[in-house]
Amino acid sequence: MITYPSTEKSDVVDSYFGQSVPDAYRWLENDTSEATAAWVKAQNEVTFSYLNGIPGRNEIRVRLEELWNFPKRTSPYQVGEYYFFGSNDGLQNQYVIMKQKGLEGEPEVFLDPNTVNPEGTTTLSISGYSKDGKYVTIDRSDAGSDWSALTIKEVESGKVLPETLEWVKFSGASWKEDGFYYSRYPAPKEGTEYSATNKDHMVYYHKVGTPQSEDELVYRNAENPSLYHWVNVTEDERYLILYAASGTDGYECYFKDLSAPNSSFKPLFTGFKNKSSVIDHHNGRFLVITDIDAPNYRLVSIAPDKTDKSSWKEVIPESEHLLERVSTGGGKLFLNYLEKACNKLYVAEMDGTNRTSIELPGAGSSGGIGGEKDEEVLFYSYTSFNYPTSIFKYDVKTGKSTLFYQPEVSFKPEDFESKQVTYTSTDGTEVTMFIVKKKDVLLDGNNPCLLYGYGGFNISITPSFSISNIVFLERGGVYAVANLRGGGEYGEEWHKAGMLLKKQNVFDDFISAAEYLVDEGYTSSDRLAIEGRSNGGLLVGAVMTQRPELFAVAFPGVGVMDMLRYHRFTVGWGWIPEYGSADSSEVDFKNLFGYSPLHNLELGIEYPATMVTTADHDDRVVPAHSFKFAARLQECHAGPEPVLIRIDVNAGHGAGKPTSMVLDEIADKWAFLFENVADGAHPN
Repeated sequence: MITYPSTEKSDVVDSYFGQSVPDAYRWLENDTSEATAAWVKAQNEVTFSYLNGIPGRNEIRVRLEELWNFPKRTSPYQVGEYYFFGSNDGLQNQYVIMKQKGLEGEPEVFLDPNTVNPEGTTTLSISGYSKDGKYVTIDRSDAGSDWSALTIKEVESGKVLPETLEWVKFSGASWKEDGFYYSRYPAPKEGTEYSATNKDHMVYYHKVGTPQSEDELVYRNAENPSLYHWVNVTEDERYLILYAASGTDGYECYFKDLSAPNSSFKPLFTGFKNKSSVIDHHNGRFLVITDIDAPNYRLVSIAPDKTDKSSWKEVIPESEHLLERVSTGGGKLFLNYLEKACNKLYVAEMDGTNRTSIELPGAGSSGGIGGEKDEEVLFYSYTSFNYPTSIFKYDVKTGKSTLFYQPEVSFKPEDFESKQVTYTSTDGTEVTMFIVKKKDVLLDGNNPCLLYGYGGFNISITPSFSISNIVFLERGGVYAVANLRGGGEYGEEWHKAGMLLKKQNVFDDFISAAEYLVDEGYTSSDRLAIEGRSNGGLLVGAVMTQRPELFAVAFPGVGVMDMLRYHRFTVGWGWIPEYGSADSSEVDFKNLFGYSPLHNLELGIEYPATMVTTADHDDRVVPAHSFKFAARLQECHAGPEPVLIRIDVNAGHGAGKPTSMVLDEIADKWAFLFENVADGAHPN
């Protein structure tokens, strides 16, 4: 038995609509206190002592690094006469941004975050560029935080300009003439940067060569500071498009005519019920992808002077499949559909006519195609479970696609197979799931299996290649991904069926997926592990409290575990449209309290072997969620299985995590899984 660090309990009790709710570990919400730091240190000592003692952990780490160590690159994109792309020689902590003159030029290093921070916890990326190709905006983030700082770099000379824009979050850099628009928050109080609620998201215009203090305030909603705001300039630089969101669901859209001095923002779409995005301004009309009267989305054109719905023109009508993305480039429209959670890619004229298919290598995921209207060559990526992410070049004039870059990974894709199955959830709803395994794995119920899910925020989980999963599959593991309600795989109705008061549908879908895998002989309950991150961490936390006997191992990662207080930290208030708020109504409180992972742990229950994961600089889902859940789980757990929390230091929600840290975390995950499923590693 593991001896866990003692966690002090307080007598904090909240009252919700007459019901008392204890919160004994409230003190762990203070992420800057010495007591919390001591608790983190003590928990990590226990966790890493256990992980480092697992036989075979180092062997997994070695194989993982061997597989990971191959050159990687991202799709090129054009800035003036140069192309930019990301490159990694194999084990570099962060991708290096390369530039080359034309497609035949010699690549040279433009940005290397690995030299800025040897620990690998700083990311650098290009978030926008000027129309003339002279400047790019550099986005810097440290320790995985959502906070970033913006600087400007000359493309030709590589010179970095002196000004730095601070306290930027959830923003791009949309250029107009000699400056760009961006979004930022006011500077937080010292010591609260990673936990305090973020309010008053404002839009500014920054002119090259001036300090941030001189930036022009373009938009601020002082009456409603709990709104997100982001902007982009149309390709012709005629209009500034402004979006305003009350959370992570629907949003409003406004436009400002930049050719008219002192023009104001005019509404294009109001209210937060729908999602409508301006793709381009073409021939005097906005091209808009919208779910208005079309839960699977459609493309319409709207005249700026006649925005009422009766004046819209339909360009691409809604179909039975989800129109996931629309982009423009080379004077064409590119339509990316989801058909049974796999991408289908099409090209059409700007008026929607002459639609033709762009053939993909198989059932997988594609993305990234698009560019300026005068570009003749565009690029897109494709990946699937056994097809490493590769880049294809598309010739706009001929309509031909050719393989541009394919990495060489030291595994045999022909040894693996993936298929999509359909199973029935608790209420009779049919749900799809991908299952991946080696071809010689028998369906005898003896295989270790990892079931992954997300189920929220209209996010689609589609096939993608993963070195991490190859390590598991090579050892006889079965990997499964369920396309749960709450996600976006089957349109807005699918999303709505798993949000707010219908959130239990997501958990039922996941539990039914697990039962299917057991019933069909892929695995057994004592060999079944589950994993999810963020909203998926909530998913894992909820189902392991509802059906603890169904799973052998649980990996709730950076999860939203306290559903009564999530909206009180950083940008958590933005998730209220998805979850509801315990403060707003008794109905919401009862719903959230009914599945909140923290509040549904019970004393004396034998829970699955669990490794909670979080990071000290996670300012998206603050680590207090995981801290409190782990403390309560250790208090309640009655069985001999380990229930640990693994806390990364100088890391955030996941984005930008250095390769070395990623490999360590993955090795720990697989070692923990094999150690805690029946029979350990399957002998295949």
